[in-house]
Amino acid sequence: MNTNNLARDAIAGVTVAIVALPLALGFGITSGMSAAAGLTTAIIAGFIAALFGGSRFQVSGPTGAMTVVLVPIIHTYGIQAIPLLGLMAGIIVVILALIKSGPFINRIPWPVVEGFTVGIAAVIALQQIPLALGIAKHAGDRSIPIALGTIKDAFKSGIQWQTLALVALTLFIKFAFPHLWKKTHFKFHIPASAVAIVTTTIVLHLFSIKSSTIGDIPRSIGKWSGNFVDFTLIPKLLIPALMIAALCAIESLLSARVADSMAHVGKDEHFNTNKELFGQGVATVVASMFGGMPATGAIARTSVNVRAHAHSKYASIFHAIVLLIVALLAAPLVSAIPSAAIAGVLIGTSYRILNPVSIMESLRTTKGDAVVLIVTAISTLAIDLIWGIGIGITLFLALNYGKRNEKNASI
Repeated sequence: MNTNNLARDAIAGVTVAIVALPLALGFGITSGMSAAAGLTTAIIAGFIAALFGGSRFQVSGPTGAMTVVLVPIIHTYGIQAIPLLGLMAGIIVVILALIKSGPFINRIPWPVVEGFTVGIAAVIALQQIPLALGIAKHAGDRSIPIALGTIKDAFKSGIQWQTLALVALTLFIKFAFPHLWKKTHFKFHIPASAVAIVTTTIVLHLFSIKSSTIGDIPRSIGKWSGNFVDFTLIPKLLIPALMIAALCAIESLLSARVADSMAHVGKDEHFNTNKELFGQGVATVVASMFGGMPATGAIARTSVNVRAHAHSKYASIFHAIVLLIVALLAAPLVSAIPSAAIAGVLIGTSYRILNPVSIMESLRTTKGDAVVLIVTAISTLAIDLIWGIGIGITLFLALNYGKRNEKNASI
């Protein structure tokens, strides 16, 4: 590998790390674990998945989709179930790789993928309501009832306007900064999320605003959690582990697929589906056993990696190393970040994931695809991600089977 390509990967890795930091912290908190768990996952899973995976551009770590699945599981079984859950799910994904199921999983229809993405974006936004309002999450394990209950609780206890103002400030900077930065004609990229978090943190402490912060971030990454493994829980956790494994496989292959498309990779250089599954499975096992949570390929961070002109897997490895340095050297600074800023970044991220322009284009294709997209999105939001994907695929196959019968009848 030549020096120029290595330099490109180093720059891309630093860029992705800046974007990944607030997301990792936010998804760690939202899942019901901790900011430290999210950061640990980003470091360990990001490094291992890059090392053993089959994509040049994939960036792995905690994601919004995985958070959606983990919330009800942690609500039912507690955080202590995560090491065993990650071990089981990771082994299942590795088995999927060994039996070479990657190409089959990678053939999920695009309308289902689009609907799934819309559902995820909506759920991520709803999950931020407790942080945005500065109150405890309402009891429950479904996104919509929790969100509505949290809003009612906020009105009863009194709206924390200062916290909402910090959320609004974060969102304003996140969306306004890129346009302002373009006018300066500087060629290097500065992630808007990082600018928003730094600015909001300064405002919080400069004006002594009363709003909660992330809290302590331990400087030790990779704390062994194997002592929490209780193998008697295997029967109870089998279905949740299958759900997590399915999500890990689907989201990771989707993310790698999108990355190859963005990078205009030739057919001979497309990512290896089975190798990617193997890397993600191993990453989930190790991250979960060392204080983190199950991980997947992250579409948003992977897209940033491609846009930052990454050349190889070294960019993802650099991203993990930079996050490790941040955890070891800058933990006190990170702990001072207001929770409202994290909520604002994740709400903004959910909008980016949603991509209204892309959704409108998809809805204008065929009526059948539009119906599949809408039903998948509603099912994902109202039930859960795996049911959403299952219902979407079933509907897609049923509609296309009907079209084939109509064609045969007309012949």
